[in-house]
Amino acid sequence: MAYTALGYLGPYRLLNVVHTGHASQIWQAYDDGRQRMVGIKTLTDRNKRDRQQIALLKWEYQVGHSLSHHRLLNVFAFGVDRGTPYVAMEWFAAPNLKQRLLQGIESLAPSLPTIIEAAADALLQVHRHGWVHRDIKPDNFLWSDAGELKLIDFALAVRRPRGIWKLFARRTKVQGTRSYISPEQLRGESLDERADIYSFGCMLYELVTGKPPFTGSNAQELLNKHLKAAPPPLEAGERNVTPEFGQLVRRCLAKERKLRPADMEEFLRDLRSIRVFKVPPTAMRPADKG
Repeated sequence: MAYTALGYLGPYRLLNVVHTGHASQIWQAYDDGRQRMVGIKTLTDRNKRDRQQIALLKWEYQVGHSLSHHRLLNVFAFGVDRGTPYVAMEWFAAPNLKQRLLQGIESLAPSLPTIIEAAADALLQVHRHGWVHRDIKPDNFLWSDAGELKLIDFALAVRRPRGIWKLFARRTKVQGTRSYISPEQLRGESLDERADIYSFGCMLYELVTGKPPFTGSNAQELLNKHLKAAPPPLEAGERNVTPEFGQLVRRCLAKERKLRPADMEEFLRDLRSIRVFKVPPTAMRPADKG
């Protein structure tokens, strides 16, 4: 049965589809009982009986429900209605940063220092709750016209080993998005917050230049670059960034995790002590770019 014929999914009245991905859809819906708008994530018809996809959806609820911060999207409930699994979450009507980039980096540039600090703070909150996100990328940060930011999609998150448990940390399944995945994720190693810091560095590079630091003609070439290739200097892609900010991004992209900022608190301290741009952009001109 098509979702449009359902009317309701659990207690939520479905209104319209706002996004369709490979395995899931996001609906705008209304919670009649609490009288509020909500977002509903469902699996597509092809995937709603796939045990792995159902497990990921339920895990996204379990992780998201354990988090509480204004920069993290609130996740309310997991349910199954007439064979359709779903997650109910806070309704936040805003494009993601990937969509913003598609509108042109010039339009994003004036807000970029604010966006970077807010995104870093959001990721810090995930780490403070004991999680490694494992899928940090522009697609997973929503940025509203009012200047609010939310980090979303916790389906790949894993617990960060602490204390003595670091000695017994197990290898992890290789998961993540190719353009942003850390070398240690590719090797299936035990992960800590520095894996997210690498992915965050890839995202910063893209937010400034319009493209990620590594590309390839095929998946293997791209992944090999994450393992072995030095990233192009950020200043070569955007001459208006300060050398200090370029160096901070390079540290995030270090192949060896011990050479990256130790945590997002260190990243934020360093970020707040420097400027992102030499000249604060209002609307960056093509002539300003390298």
